[in-house]
Amino acid sequence: MSRRCELTGKGPMTGNNVSHAKNRTRRRFLPNLNDVTLMSDVLGRSFKLRISAAALRTVDHRGGLDAFLAKARDEDLSPGALKIKKEIAKAQEAAAATA
Repeated sequence: MSRRCELTGKGPMTGNNVSHAKNRTRRRFLPNLNDVTLMSDVLGRSFKLRISAAALRTVDHRGGLDAFLAKARDEDLSPGALKIKKEIAKAQEAAAATA
């Protein structure tokens, strides 16, 4: 399982541990990933995703999974999240056509 956020694309970064004597050794900064279940209002069902804590705050700020995916760039999304985004867009078009 990769250490990458499914919604924002955040992944591990590299840097240095710096001791008091200024000795530098390489290290990795891992994203704070959480397994969450997010509900789609348009589709009426939930999805299990592995996202960063920052992405979870952004989803709440934007008003839910549907609004977040509408604004998200396709390059940042995982294949699973991209599939959810297309399902939501299709459901919204169908709802707009019937209304």
